[in-house]
Amino acid sequence: MDYKLETEYIQLDKLLKDCKIASSGGEAHQMVLDGIVKLNGKIESRKRAKIRVGDTIEVMGIKINIV
Repeated sequence: MDYKLETEYIQLDKLLKDCKIASSGGEAHQMVLDGIVKLNGKIESRKRAKIRVGDTIEVMGIKINIV
C-alpha cells in the first residue's frame, strides 16, 4: 500500500491510525511496544518516530510505502 505524505513527516502512531491498521492511538502505541512494527526493515520502538518520504513500514504482514 502507498501512503501519500502531505507534510514533511508524519508520526508513526498517526500513520498507523491513518492507514486503519490501528483503531486508536493507544492501539498504535501497543503495536510499537510489542515490537511488531518495522521501519525500513528494523523494529521501531519509538511510537512518535518521524516517518518521511521513502520510508517503508511493515506491520502484521502489511507493507506501507511512504510516497
